[in-house]
Amino acid sequence: MSEHVEGRLLIIGGAEDKKNECKILKRFVQESGGRKSRITVLTAATEYPLQVGTEYHALFLELGAQEVQVLDVSDRTQANRQGIGKEFEKSTGIFFTGGDQLRITGLLGGTLLGRMLQQLYEQGIIIAGTSAGASVMSDTMIVGGEAGTAKKNTLTMAPGLGLLRSVVIDQHFAQRGRIGRLLSAISQNPYVLGVGIDEDTAILVQSDARFSIVGSNTVTVVDASPSTTTNVSESTPGQALVLSPVLMHVLSDGYSFDLKRRISLL
Repeated sequence: MSEHVEGRLLIIGGAEDKKNECKILKRFVQESGGRKSRITVLTAATEYPLQVGTEYHALFLELGAQEVQVLDVSDRTQANRQGIGKEFEKSTGIFFTGGDQLRITGLLGGTLLGRMLQQLYEQGIIIAGTSAGASVMSDTMIVGGEAGTAKKNTLTMAPGLGLLRSVVIDQHFAQRGRIGRLLSAISQNPYVLGVGIDEDTAILVQSDARFSIVGSNTVTVVDASPSTTTNVSESTPGQALVLSPVLMHVLSDGYSFDLKRRISLL
């Protein structure tokens, strides 16, 4: 298995608790350095950068971060601006808000900022993302698809940021009934592992290619590499998917998963 894991990622299924225990956001602050953390919030995904940025700015300060800055990248010229790296010189954690994952990749892909984020990740700076900010973490991401039954030609995929390879992420997973579209995604290449993350739930990916679950709901890991039967190449548009056998892991807070060995851990 050749998952590209060089740093740390906190991948959140969306709708994380912002009012009560705030377990996931607290964990991000801790992983960023706690009281010494300097967090940069990237609002590229959202159409409401001021509103969303202001909310996370206040939250992270309340949760103990030393400094929080909000950076709104609204066009590729801004993402290619010379000196953009100075905005991140002191950052110990980077946080992508939710919105539209294509806005993130369309604005950052191939830019100075996009390349710099890869470098920061390789240097061990933790990068987090919620909802759309979660989907972009992998090298291939889901950008659309029908919930429910897995069928051919109902799924749209695109290149992601490539921080995590050989994995495809789906978010708001159980709440929006997205098991069908995750199965459709991995049927196109059963070597790729499917990870569906529920709301108010996250995976914390470490550099050793293991992740632990944080939050109130579950993470579903779908492995089609053992499959011997599939109709993905022969089926017609709209036809129901056949994929068998499929190995599934459903994990909750405190459990872990080894991406290399594809096994769950206590």
